[in-house]
Amino acid sequence: MNLQVCLRAGVAFSAALLAVAVVPPTSAEELADVSTAFRWLGKNDRVVIEAYDDPKVVGVTCYVSRARTGGVKGTVGLAEDKSEASIACRQVAPNVQFQDKLPVQEDVFSERMSILFKRLHVVRVVDAKRNTLVYLTYSDKLIDGSPMNAVTAVPVSPSTPIPLK
Repeated sequence: MNLQVCLRAGVAFSAALLAVAVVPPTSAEELADVSTAFRWLGKNDRVVIEAYDDPKVVGVTCYVSRARTGGVKGTVGLAEDKSEASIACRQVAPNVQFQDKLPVQEDVFSERMSILFKRLHVVRVVDAKRNTLVYLTYSDKLIDGSPMNAVTAVPVSPSTPIPLK
């Protein structure tokens, strides 16, 4: 290996470590997947459904479906997944409880979609006027993000006002 290749690898590795250190870990639970394209080697291309419990709002779970690239690269985690995703968040407990005061907008979940520089985000926005939690999912990429997105909302009972920072 020449010096340039070693330097590039070092920079890429450092950027990957920084990306992992900056973004809080997600606790996605994979519920199911369906195969969309057969691959001779490695996993098939598929659509997965994952559940994310909102860490600051007990009783709200977001369900995200998204593409996962298979093949050899996808199996070892080197493939870049497509930017399309869908989201549905629901109240899953009799009452919604808040762990802390919420900012008006917050990146709640983030998960990598490629080895470097591409992430799936779920953002919570508080609509205080309607006492509703709005969740947006989108993906970003260091150089060229995607405008593809999906949105869902969870109305909170008027007897439980959303605490804002």
